[in-house]
Amino acid sequence: MTRFLIVRLGALGDIVHAIPVAAALRRAHPGAQIDWLVSGKHREILDLVPVLDNRLTINDRSGTNEGDSILGAIRRVRSARYDVAIDLQGLIKSAIIARLSGASNVVGFNGKYSREPLARLLYTSVHDPGGDGMYAPRETRHVVEINLGILKPLGVNVGAPEFPLVKVSSPIAQSMSETAGGRYALLNPGAAWPNKRWPAPRLGALAMALRDRSNLKSVVLWGPGEFDLAEQVVATSAGAAIITPQTSVADVVALARGAAVMVSGDTGPTHIAAAVGTPIVGIYGPTRPERNGPWLADDETVSRAAMCQCHHFRQCKVEKMCLMDIEAAEVLAAVERRLAAADRRRA
Repeated sequence: MTRFLIVRLGALGDIVHAIPVAAALRRAHPGAQIDWLVSGKHREILDLVPVLDNRLTINDRSGTNEGDSILGAIRRVRSARYDVAIDLQGLIKSAIIARLSGASNVVGFNGKYSREPLARLLYTSVHDPGGDGMYAPRETRHVVEINLGILKPLGVNVGAPEFPLVKVSSPIAQSMSETAGGRYALLNPGAAWPNKRWPAPRLGALAMALRDRSNLKSVVLWGPGEFDLAEQVVATSAGAAIITPQTSVADVVALARGAAVMVSGDTGPTHIAAAVGTPIVGIYGPTRPERNGPWLADDETVSRAAMCQCHHFRQCKVEKMCLMDIEAAEVLAAVERRLAAADRRRA
């Protein structure tokens, strides 16, 4: 039996974008052992991925106690005697763990595609996806496609991306759906990077327009540290939006599955929604929708990436962030197009 270790510690959206790698491995090697090393704070999403055998957690963030220490994680992966370790993180830290796993084949990206170029020195097989690099302005391939390419040195025929996520019961999703009348838009104002957040009052204005024009209630999603943002959306919606309770990742998956459409920036919940096929309108600026956006042909993006001066910076470096140039009317038009496309497919 071949034993595979995937190393992708975070973040949530990046982990979702890597799930097709595990799915492709399982298709190619149905009897293999496929394990994943992940940051403890992100284990929840992998608990919903049935193609994995084991989820190994590492406490790689100060102030948390979720998962093994780095040394403990190294001991655990060494004891499993993996044949192949795949580093999708591209950090020196993740490359060291992959190399110290003892796997005879340690696969990673070349320097242009690794987050820390020196990580490539620790791989036994280096994959060059071609192009100008993952973060270069001219790179137009989606990160899911780039991730799947790392399986080429292993001779795996990847096929179309698959996102196996089990369906779970969520009382929160059921309650929100009932309160909204059974059909709702899912609005997500938060993001880890402040410059990925479209202003909450504009989401509130969007919620009002969706109620008035489409008879569609809006459900506002929030994560850690984002409750005030979500409340602001509701406060500026004139009663057109309701706020969720605190949610788990499983709740987010269920809420996304039930939504008529989701409106959000480039952040983890958006990529979860894309993975389960939710119709999406994505709002983009410091990251490019070609690389990080939804991938269904009918999905819509409202982007200012072409004018953004802060690509892949976590904080805006100019006086007025590019997302401020996007008004509610522009997003509303994109939502209406996306809803119409979904209606046509159902007809």
